[in-house]
Amino acid sequence: MGPGITRGGAEGVTADIATPLTLPCGARIRNRLCKAAMTEGLADAGNRATDRHVTLYRRWAQGGAGLLITGNVQVDRRYLERAGNIVIDGQQDPRQLGALEALASAGQMRDTHLWMQLSHAGRQTPKLIATEPVGPSDIPLALPGGRFGTPRALRGEEIRDVIDRFAHAARIARQTGFTGVQIHSAHGYLLSEFLSPRVNIRDDEWGGPLEHRARLLLECVRAARVATGPEFAIAVKLNSADFQQGGFSFDECLRVIEMLNQEGLDLLEISGGTYEQPRLLAIEGLEPVFEEQVRASTRAREAYFFDYAVAARRLARMPLMVTGGFRTRAGMDEALSGGEVDLVGLGRPLCVDPDFPARILAGEIAAAPEVERRLRFGPGMLGPHSPIKLMKVLNGFAKIGWYYEQIYRLADGQDPDLALGGLRALLAYDRTEKAKARALRRP
Repeated sequence: MGPGITRGGAEGVTADIATPLTLPCGARIRNRLCKAAMTEGLADAGNRATDRHVTLYRRWAQGGAGLLITGNVQVDRRYLERAGNIVIDGQQDPRQLGALEALASAGQMRDTHLWMQLSHAGRQTPKLIATEPVGPSDIPLALPGGRFGTPRALRGEEIRDVIDRFAHAARIARQTGFTGVQIHSAHGYLLSEFLSPRVNIRDDEWGGPLEHRARLLLECVRAARVATGPEFAIAVKLNSADFQQGGFSFDECLRVIEMLNQEGLDLLEISGGTYEQPRLLAIEGLEPVFEEQVRASTRAREAYFFDYAVAARRLARMPLMVTGGFRTRAGMDEALSGGEVDLVGLGRPLCVDPDFPARILAGEIAAAPEVERRLRFGPGMLGPHSPIKLMKVLNGFAKIGWYYEQIYRLADGQDPDLALGGLRALLAYDRTEKAKARALRRP
């Protein structure tokens, strides 16, 4: 276990969701529940934080989780995950700094930690944002619909600029009052792309063997640490695997964890999948899932990536977090009880019930409310003649749109609308994204 971490949270004590956690940097998280990163889409046309961010994160901070992690804060405004991303790049104007300070303050109510997730969208930048995104190589996404352009391979000096951008954003995060950052190296975004031998076919110092493909991630972590100092929390989000033939594998994940052991991380979140194979969202992609071989655990069967975290624990010297699938108090406590996982990440349950952490900690409820069975994402929702695979993917994105709509409602000070239909949510999400892209102030 990492410095400051003992199995089960304390010597001779079995951890559960109420057990505090002290991180290597010295930060104390008051319980083991974390609001995991979820993209918000609430930034203004200049990619600044807004009052809606403040309302949303104040609501989540009041909801009882010990740690909140923001959604994708981008380090380069040319390449966004979506038009509504917050961006930190270049010289920050006073309005942006003030808005970030207000967000940091709101997200730390009730002794809650708020970390900023830092990301670069890479080749997963939509065409609405950039017709020519960038990546390690010029390999496009294998997705229908023409939503993503063919990427241009980054030049060596541009890769160095990416490292500087992550360091700059981490420095601004600390300056404006956030208590940590999470460097996003999962889900097919730029740092994850560099790790993948399927996407990164470079033959220079940034490609080829894993030690070269992992260099960008490691350099970003080191630069962020130099920019923020030893008492500021730095985390990484890493794929257990891409679940694609020829992609980043679990064996490579374990080797990257061994590299990260040398970097003094405060937390490692284990996730998985990409836009092409979105296992993180429990959605089936268009190609067959390439399953990684990992021994099944007897605990926490409700969590998507728990078995990978159990295997990773044998090597990882930093605290570990797993997000995805957790719904019951029993499942969360079971995951924490053996010490393989130190934090439980929660996403969708907090869109439906922002007080879910407090209520489950208090024993008022034993599980998150079940809503997806009522959403009726049946195979006929998108037309009887649609290809089955495509229908499954679109139904999955309808779910995503539904949860985005709940985030918008919370940001507007409203309660979630559990009666909202999936198709209506998908169409509303599509309209909102296009409108935001049209209004975006281009660099």
